[in-house]
Amino acid sequence: MKMIWVLARKELRDGFRNRWIAAAIIVLAILALVLSVLGSAPTGSVRVSELDISVISLASLSVYLIPLIALMLSFDAMVGEFERGTMMLLLAYPVTRWQIIIGKFLGHVLILLIAILIGYGGTSLILTLVTGGGIEGWQAYVSMMASSLALGAVFIALGYLVSVIVRERATAVGAAIGLWLVFVVLYDLILFGVLTMDKEQQISEQLFAALMLISPTDAYRILNLSLFDGVSEAAGLAGVASEAGLTGGFLIGSLSLWVILPLIAALLLFQRREL
Repeated sequence: MKMIWVLARKELRDGFRNRWIAAAIIVLAILALVLSVLGSAPTGSVRVSELDISVISLASLSVYLIPLIALMLSFDAMVGEFERGTMMLLLAYPVTRWQIIIGKFLGHVLILLIAILIGYGGTSLILTLVTGGGIEGWQAYVSMMASSLALGAVFIALGYLVSVIVRERATAVGAAIGLWLVFVVLYDLILFGVLTMDKEQQISEQLFAALMLISPTDAYRILNLSLFDGVSEAAGLAGVASEAGLTGGFLIGSLSLWVILPLIAALLLFQRREL
């Protein structure tokens, strides 16, 4: 565990030195600020807080931004070390390959955690203090921040898997962009097309729920837009997720598997990779 923490701190220091943390904080803070200023609570019989509206707005855009930041952090975690020739030097120390993967993973997750806490949490706190707004809906906002970290961890793990498989950094860049397009853009377009063509409604709620869980970004969306009453009512999803069997625990478990399985695959492939 000591060696894992040493490697994690190294990645954290690199994040500060390379301005990764600062850049991520600025991007997330600007996003939170703009959406909070431009957002307005819906009128009518549905009563929602300003934080509930922020959750809907941020969750809708974070599904594009958080995976991109995570992939940019992780796509060259392994292949970059090989290209620079530093992997041999790293393995000359009393450290195992699984410790390298886990240590780097922990460091990159910490970078994302700091960015989310300051970018989303800090901005929301400052706006609440300055405007004198209430804190109603803070549970949904904190849940959104936690699930954003989980979504980022998913794509960090996927980035590691890519970084272990490919042999060149340029290839890793293309593969990372491809992953982002598939999970964030293309899969939803294909699913929407399938549902549009299903005029006889042969796709059941259970099958639809299973199809949604294939993509971690969809699991993230549903989790944030259906877990809390105020948010789900404002988003128009009240009762929809529960009727399809998509409970909070089930969605959290799905995101957890999306972190664990790619990370295990990266570990196994890295163990077998020749230096």
